[in-house]
Order: sequence, then C-alpha cells, then structure tokens
Amino acid sequence: MKDIEPAEPVVRYEYAEPGGLIHIDIKRLGRFERVGHRITGDRKGQSSSRGVGWEYVHVCIDDASRIAFTEILPDEKAVSAIAFLKAALAYYESLGVTVTRVMTDNGSCYKAKDFAKACKALGLKHIRTKPYTPKTNGKAERFIQTALREWAYARSYPSSEHRKAYLPKWTHRYNWHRPHGSLKSKPPISRLNLNRDNLLRLHI
Repeated sequence: MKDIEPAEPVVRYEYAEPGGLIHIDIKRLGRFERVGHRITGDRKGQSSSRGVGWEYVHVCIDDASRIAFTEILPDEKAVSAIAFLKAALAYYESLGVTVTRVMTDNGSCYKAKDFAKACKALGLKHIRTKPYTPKTNGKAERFIQTALREWAYARSYPSSEHRKAYLPKWTHRYNWHRPHGSLKSKPPISRLNLNRDNLLRLHI
C-alpha cells in the first residue's frame, strides 16, 4: 500500500539569520594514485590500484547563507567529527557569524557521547535528522552532490592528493564567486551584507 500512497509534501525552510543552523555531513571518497576511469573511461588496470584506501570529506553549510566549509579527514570517527565542528565554528566566526544550532544525520560519530558533550560545551543545540530521511538534511546532501560534480569529478587529478589540495580553492569559489540558484544567482557570501572594507579584508 505504501507504493500507492501520495508522496509526502516537500517542506522547505530557511533560517532567517546566518548561524541559526548549520548542516554537517560526510562523504567517503576512494583514494587513488592515478587518473581514474570516471575521467578516462578506461577501466583497465583499475584493480591494481585498489587498496589505496579512503578519505572522508566533512562538509558544513550554513542554512541561511549557504556559505560552506569543507575539510578532508582520514576517518569519520567522533574525534574527527568534533575537530571538524570546531574548525567550522572558527571559520564562521571569522566571517562574523555565531552558530547556535547544528544538524546532522544519525551516523555513529554524531550519536557518540563525546560529540554530544562537545556540542554542549560549545553552546550548540544538536538536531539529528529523522532516521532514514536524508532529505531532512537536504542542504548538506545537495552541497555534496554539487561538490562531487564541480570538484571531485570535474578534473583529471593525477592523484587524490591533488584532488584534496584543490578542495579549499573550489570551496572559496563556491562561497565567494559561484552564483547560487536559491540566492537569486548571487554567491553565498552576499547574504552576510558585508561592507566593502570587510569584503576586501576577508577576501585577501
């Protein structure tokens, strides 16, 4: 019967002020030592490059402004999740944004007691999404898809280290220069209403 029931209506929301809510998520990517088949179209020799391992792209996006923060870390354990959260807060603070809430999915690192303690110590309200409902954290999900399309799979990186090195440059472009559809084709940084002096100081 579930298959014939009408789809749930899409509930769209947006916090009024930057920092009112940040969305955090993690995307696992395979490490590589040469250009992969997604670029070359050639799967020959792929098996010989297996076993290089994984790296984890931790992403954060502000609900109101869509300003993003990203880091690649070696795992998705609570220690890394907490370190990323603190780095994200510091980044937003550098832009004059004070974060009060954080939304995550129900991954083990976010359900960990240490993560809960860290949120409490940082004065954050931690909101977890409804189980098996990733659309609740849709802004992070959409940002990940954009990052994969425009960063991770957009270039023929010689190795995953080169891909990792390019992530900060791409994130800067996303925040400061890339037109955003939901922001009337303006970049996310435009939502902060910074004056010219602050724009120049932060952009250098």
